[in-house]
Amino acid sequence: MSILVYIDGTLLPKEEAKISVFDHGLLYGDGVFEGIRVYNKKVFLMQEHIDRLYESALAIRLEIPLTKSEMIQVVNETVAANKIEDGYVRLVITRGAGSLGLDIRRTSNPQVIIIADNISLYDPQLYIDGLKIVTASTIRNHPAALSSRVKSLNYLNNILAKIEGTDAGSIEALMLNHKGEVAECTGDNIFIIKDGVVKTPPVEAGILEGITRNAVIKLAEKSGITVEQLPFTRHDIFIADECFLTGSAAEVIPVVALDGRVIGDGKPGPITKDLNEQFKQLTRE
Repeated sequence: MSILVYIDGTLLPKEEAKISVFDHGLLYGDGVFEGIRVYNKKVFLMQEHIDRLYESALAIRLEIPLTKSEMIQVVNETVAANKIEDGYVRLVITRGAGSLGLDIRRTSNPQVIIIADNISLYDPQLYIDGLKIVTASTIRNHPAALSSRVKSLNYLNNILAKIEGTDAGSIEALMLNHKGEVAECTGDNIFIIKDGVVKTPPVEAGILEGITRNAVIKLAEKSGITVEQLPFTRHDIFIADECFLTGSAAEVIPVVALDGRVIGDGKPGPITKDLNEQFKQLTRE
């Protein structure tokens, strides 16, 4: 059965799911999106994702033509229509069709696009063995240019860093900010563990405030683990006991090496494993 894609109030087979070539989402990356997981037919942390979507839209002055409750309803309907039990939702809002220019006043009819499908970001074996990553020379966008807290359709910054990673034989790459501090990876937030303390860059470091990131922080704190959100450098990763990444698609995945330096004993650590198990349980609640 063909995937059914929600566009502007209608569920269409993916072969018929089309928007205007004059849509500013296509022409300029002018829009916002969310990637959301589905577990056991339930959309995971739906409210948190919807809240972030609307915050991103507000930041770029994009008016979403549905209320939050209406958006939740159509997301659930799209998941059900595609019979997704464990999968992924890509929720996209474009600026809408306009002229060949940047003026948002010449656009109309923002498009709501919902794709519900399956996803497998990393090989299952990597969750057992851990990732080996490299640092990209491409830095995160300067926050004065484009806030990393806006999950926009313009992902070229991340894509260029991803290219560097794959060219180096690494499936993921670390990105630094304009200060040379650790920000995040191309598609995931990063955590390190040193002497039993979990550390992750703060939002001020130029990161997307990840939904899975926040969920893992809460799990760690609930377990009595100290979590610090503070700036750190690559050196702190080199000397860490453990390292892991989080993301809606990635979930919780260990990192065992950065730029050829082995992290800890080169294997996923006990706290990483424990938080991963807790996160898996959370997805089934």
